[in-house]
Amino acid sequence: MSQKRVYLFGNGKAEGNAQMREELGGKGANLAEMNLIGVPVPPGFTITTDCCNEYYQVGQQKIMELLNDDVMAAVKHIEGLMNSKFGDKENPLLVSVRSGARASMPGMMDTILNLGLNDEVAEGMVKKTNNPHFVYDSYRRFVQMYGDVVLEMKPVNKEDIDPFEEIIEKVKAERGVKLDKDLSVDELKKLVQLFKAAIKERTGKDFPNDPIEQLWGAICAVFRSWMNERAILYRKMEGIPDEWGTAVSVMAMVFGNMGDTSATGVCFSRDAANGENVFNGEYLVNAQGEDVVAGIRTPQQITKLGSQRWAERAGISEEERVAKYPSMEEAMPEIYQQLNGIQEKLEEHYRDMQDMEFTVQEGKLWFLQTRNGKRTGAAMVKIAIDLLHEGKIDEKTAIQRCEPQKLDELLHPVFERRH
Repeated sequence: MSQKRVYLFGNGKAEGNAQMREELGGKGANLAEMNLIGVPVPPGFTITTDCCNEYYQVGQQKIMELLNDDVMAAVKHIEGLMNSKFGDKENPLLVSVRSGARASMPGMMDTILNLGLNDEVAEGMVKKTNNPHFVYDSYRRFVQMYGDVVLEMKPVNKEDIDPFEEIIEKVKAERGVKLDKDLSVDELKKLVQLFKAAIKERTGKDFPNDPIEQLWGAICAVFRSWMNERAILYRKMEGIPDEWGTAVSVMAMVFGNMGDTSATGVCFSRDAANGENVFNGEYLVNAQGEDVVAGIRTPQQITKLGSQRWAERAGISEEERVAKYPSMEEAMPEIYQQLNGIQEKLEEHYRDMQDMEFTVQEGKLWFLQTRNGKRTGAAMVKIAIDLLHEGKIDEKTAIQRCEPQKLDELLHPVFERRH
């Protein structure tokens, strides 16, 4: 076992690379690789998959002791590149903590965003950004995620509404607003206090104010999420061994919820449903990553073509589409050009269809991850053949890209039910 437990990345440099999936997981390896090929990625570090196995062998206290010096040095590395300080009241750095196994397991394990906030840090961020709505929106999201993932505050019964969502809905109803983003600063502050009180009541645990304690709680929670019910079931279905473990990537936060020049989104270098060689994806202005998939707001399409196709299916006129749901290509043309250039670069580099996540913070584009995209059986065959014809892969690789069970799905007869 390699004794190096923590690998740094940032500012175009990285200690890892794409070949190190076994040690760094898919996400960590690709974050390193993106740095090496000049893609803008927030700086951070990855704790190896071996540490996940060690966590289960030696326990939480021991793994924290083994990792402590490396993790504290890695936090200093991020502080240096971001010119801010973790836990500082004047110039605070916030981080995200993400899981990443060597095989892609979308949505199976846990992520915590906006980590490092407490009441004093929040006030410091308000002074620094002059944007209290953004700060308290981030703070309530952090308490909600941390309460759910780390302190394990779940609904009493599976069919019950999420306890945090219940509180949000109540506050929105009192105010008479529909969307979270329409809550006032005072209401967001109130949510933070209500969330903390609910956590104490339900779990018996106080919400931790110390950012270092928050960080360790999140790292260990990601290790624990390797053995959650969802992840175990997914591994059984996909034939992924338990001993692979997950890596943990900690990155400087970049914010898509800082106003109308900020956004967040997901995109694909080709169509995952039919394999068409068309860049596509969805984004939301003034939002954070989970908003795109949460279904609370209608995401907008990244390309004009995608937006027009979507509007046609939804029965929306071209005038209404342009006014209410413009594509990123139309609403943020400069950012779109950068995004389009980088997705082409990433597909060219990995020689496969890419599934990417990005954030725009006040007009600056950052990539948070890339991976080979999941696709249907039909798309799998089309993409493999197209990449072969484009000279990006050879025949052997094209055949290897066609998974037997996906071919089975493609070749099964489909019956149309007529009434």
